[in-house]
Amino acid sequence: MAEHRITTPVTDDVIAKMKAGDRVYITGYLLCGRDSAHKKLVDLIKEGKELPIDIKGQLIYYVGPTPARPGKAIGSAGPTTSYRMDSYAPILHSLGLKGSIGKGSRSKEVKEAMMKHKAVYLASVGGAGALISKSIESSDIVAYPELGPEAIRRVKVKDFPCIVINDMYGGDLYEEGKKKYRIA
Repeated sequence: MAEHRITTPVTDDVIAKMKAGDRVYITGYLLCGRDSAHKKLVDLIKEGKELPIDIKGQLIYYVGPTPARPGKAIGSAGPTTSYRMDSYAPILHSLGLKGSIGKGSRSKEVKEAMMKHKAVYLASVGGAGALISKSIESSDIVAYPELGPEAIRRVKVKDFPCIVINDMYGGDLYEEGKKKYRIA
């Protein structure tokens, strides 16, 4: 398993180096959003309208953070369950989204979209929201403020820790793990 230190936005070349099981530390900016925001984005796409954010080369973190304490950029920021975005992810990947960060498995359709559009799915540790928030240096709402914690944010991160679950080659760390530890 390799370790990658990447800076956003990312290119196909950066994505191509990542394999299921690799550790990734992200510096730069992440988009943040959950299912309500994803639905709004996809509705705009279906209507032929422009998105309020540029998703090309970006990574999106599936999170609805808690309010920030005084002097902090963000509150607890643990990942949410990714399958809730599975019906929206393929269309976003087709428009240049290079990856997502969350927890849990992805659907067959999302995995196929990642292979087709050269993208990855990264996992962040569920239950470690307070620890993860220490990697977030700033947070700004960039779209849909009416959604409260589910608004789309742009967060500045430094050494944000993740693990590659699904790579652009069809690798799946969860499936590999099941095979490795399956009792015959």
